[in-house]
Amino acid sequence: MTIPGAAAAEGFRTVYGAAPEGIWAAPGRVNLIGEHTDYNDGFVLPLALPHTTVAAASARPDGVLRLHSGGADGGVVELRTDELRPPGPGPAPQGGWAAYPAGVVWAMREAGLPVGGADLHYESTVPTGAGLSSSAALEVATALALNDLYGLGLAPVALARLAQRAENAFVGVPCGIMDQTAAACCTAGHALFLDARNLTQRQVPFDLAAEGLRLLVVDTRVQHELGDGAYAQRRAGCERGARALGVRALREVPYAHLPEALGQLAERLPDDLPDEPWDEPRDKRRDDPRAEPSVRDLVRHIVTENHRVEEVVARLDAGETRAIGPLLTAGHASLRDDFRISCAELDLAVDTAVAAGAVGARMTGGGFGGSAIVLVEEVAAKTVSTAVTEAFAAAGFVPPRVFTAVAGAGARRLG
Repeated sequence: MTIPGAAAAEGFRTVYGAAPEGIWAAPGRVNLIGEHTDYNDGFVLPLALPHTTVAAASARPDGVLRLHSGGADGGVVELRTDELRPPGPGPAPQGGWAAYPAGVVWAMREAGLPVGGADLHYESTVPTGAGLSSSAALEVATALALNDLYGLGLAPVALARLAQRAENAFVGVPCGIMDQTAAACCTAGHALFLDARNLTQRQVPFDLAAEGLRLLVVDTRVQHELGDGAYAQRRAGCERGARALGVRALREVPYAHLPEALGQLAERLPDDLPDEPWDEPRDKRRDDPRAEPSVRDLVRHIVTENHRVEEVVARLDAGETRAIGPLLTAGHASLRDDFRISCAELDLAVDTAVAAGAVGARMTGGGFGGSAIVLVEEVAAKTVSTAVTEAFAAAGFVPPRVFTAVAGAGARRLG
């Protein structure tokens, strides 16, 4: 994947009439395992993609923030840094791509950092709406550029926290910390084992080519929107479950004690939807609009998903990469049936890939669309990819975009 550094520099010159002071890049990511666990203080295992968002930038002395994207409609968005504030009356962008970098500037200034104005131009190869964290890539590229332009000396983890703050408080998406940390901290050839509670991390070697394996990403082209309320609803349900169980976060519920915890929730939340309100099996109810997840559904997913992350890391540490396949597929079933954030296209991609011989597959990202990942033997990659594409055509779905994910580098300066 070609990094659009030269395109960003040229675009900056075209828009602003001068060369940028520097060029910075931050990657998209896929999450190997650990979905919706980060805002429950749990464990995640993402890896950076070679797809990046690149920011060409220069500082300004007048407090004016100018933002332009080569991939977005419209011209330059111009704001004043001292007037930025979260959504409400005023000049802060109330939506659209510019809210993300503007939010980073706001978060830095709110933290007392001496950030002034800037001119920024962006180019990106990260697909938007595909569950690959294009927003985090945009935020972290901005944060890294400002960190260097203003000599802030912030570490990657600090930049990730500021980027998350921007998305939570300024954009209005209650995301966890995983996406921004992956964009800021991943290293090439590794997956990032991250404890979302204290942000301790370990780089886990993840060289699939050396083992004759490949990780495919299937972009279903179903656009997802995490700000539409469903994401926040599930987060609120998880927090309700934690309060009912008397724990700070669901991460504290041991996997071995899950049956006991579910029983306690049945007693303490009598208004919660029952787990099995109809006679049909759980996986037959997932498309029923009445089948919103109960708190117990949500708790079951988070506790089992944290366990799956630890199991995947253990198998990778032991050199048993193929053994993670069933864990990936089990994770998809949990997201589909307990968290209920899959969709017909994601289910078709996963089911078809596994039936065609994939080692394992699951949806990745926030859900309600986006992408699936498929772990395959190198020799079977074309067969599996073709099977998924043909299945989409037979179902009348938009053709998916299928590409190989290679664990790439995190945010860095390009020039």
